[in-house]
Amino acid sequence: MTHPLSPAAQAVLDAFLNVPVVPGDYLAYRRSQIAAALRAVADQVVPEQKPWHRTGLPGSTRHDVCAELLAIAAELEGLNA
Repeated sequence: MTHPLSPAAQAVLDAFLNVPVVPGDYLAYRRSQIAAALRAVADQVVPEQKPWHRTGLPGSTRHDVCAELLAIAAELEGLNA
C-alpha cells in the first residue's frame, strides 16, 4: 500500500516533476529538475515566514536542519517509481 507523502516531501517531488521539458537538452532538463527540487527543499526546511534573527535559526540547530533534509530525502527514496 502506498502511503501519502508528507507535505514537505510532496512539495519537493512536485517541484521536480513540474519542470518544463527542455527539448533536445536532457542534461539541462535534469539540472533544472535538481535545482527546482533543491529550491523546494530549502523552502520547506527554512521557510521565509519563520522569524529570523542575525544569530541564525531560532530554536533550530544545524543538526535539526540536516535531520529535516535527510527525512525528506529518505521519504522520497521510499517511493516505488
